Amino acid sequence: MRFLHFIQRYLKATQLGLISPFRIAYDNRYLLTLLIKRDVISRTSGTLLGDAWLLFQPALQIIGFWFLLDIVLKVKFPRGIDFVDYFLIGMLPWLFIAEMLSRSLGILIEFSSLYRRAVFPIAILPLLPLLLSTALYSVVMIVIVGLLQGVSAIPAAVIIIPVVALWLMPICYSLAVIGLFLKDIAQFFPFLITVTLYLTPILYMPDLMPEPMKWVLVLNPIADVMALIHAGVQDLHWTLGNLLRPILLWLLFIGPAWVLFCRSEPHVREML
Repeated sequence: MRFLHFIQRYLKATQLGLISPFRIAYDNRYLLTLLIKRDVISRTSGTLLGDAWLLFQPALQIIGFWFLLDIVLKVKFPRGIDFVDYFLIGMLPWLFIAEMLSRSLGILIEFSSLYRRAVFPIAILPLLPLLLSTALYSVVMIVIVGLLQGVSAIPAAVIIIPVVALWLMPICYSLAVIGLFLKDIAQFFPFLITVTLYLTPILYMPDLMPEPMKWVLVLNPIADVMALIHAGVQDLHWTLGNLLRPILLWLLFIGPAWVLFCRSEPHVREML
């Protein structure tokens, strides 16, 4: 009976984790729009190009990588696959993932002045950078994929960043709480992000990972996400495990992540 009760509670939490962020975003859509505008202004105020810098920043990073790898180093894969195309198509979603995870750690502190002394729907804050960056990186992803792979690959490019954003949502909610209550993790997190980059097949293809280290690709869910991205855009090899592992992890995590955030919400102001 206890096990059945636990399963019922877990399924209820998962349902809430799936629905509640979208309901809260819709109910507070005008406030969310104002916060996004405020975020854009705070990041681009005083610049000549204004809002356009939000698009140019990821695009310039990609151009820098292309110049280094293709023009200067002339890196090639040994089997005829274009390394620069493979790298750039994986690196742009990775930049999106790294930005979202890093910013989620400090999002509650960043906007603490808004809710410190007044009633405020704190649950919309983790969605703020997620929504803004999803729109920006989607545009850049469509352009890059269209230039590298042609018009036929654009339909796959359209959905990549939004799907990754949906997959990241429970992680962003969890990191928002963890970053507030365990501030030391912000000092360690950049190192963790860097290590994860090296353990994800972006600078190399999955089969180039040494055989004794192949287990890392199974435990690293971002490696599965990258395999699916390359399969969708470049028609490279993927397995059923690449699809099932991220989905199962998301389904297992989304309920507890929402419960953690909701139970921590009454104590957020105390931490500030």
